[in-house]
Amino acid sequence: MKNILLPVDLADSKSWSLALNVALDQVRQHGATLHVVTVLPDFGMSVVSGYFGADYEKLALKGIGDDLQAWVAENVPEDVQVRPHVLHGSIYDEILRAADKLDVDLIVIGSHRPELKDYLLGPNAARVVRHARQSVYVVRG
Repeated sequence: MKNILLPVDLADSKSWSLALNVALDQVRQHGATLHVVTVLPDFGMSVVSGYFGADYEKLALKGIGDDLQAWVAENVPEDVQVRPHVLHGSIYDEILRAADKLDVDLIVIGSHRPELKDYLLGPNAARVVRHARQSVYVVRG
């Protein structure tokens, strides 16, 4: 393995705390590069974007980029080769797109205990598992 992808939700440490340890183990075992991604969701409906200022997305992406850099500095040891990426759009679509674009061999993703709504709609982790071309290691939180 050369490239490992770790999606993180910066606002929810439960989404990555256990998965980070697994990803670091895999990176060290294979001498791989860790690609950490976080996704700024899009507005979903164009009518929603009218309620935000013209520079909202640009400022939000910069802010999240700064937050991700700080997260990497705090959580990824210095001996690990890491590349942070901020994505924008549908969470599972962006994770899958990044996995293909970055030519990753493994996606390590955290998953919470499913609730009834998840069985009906499907959480992001389940969608990644169903549609990824890469191997996916799901770490149950």
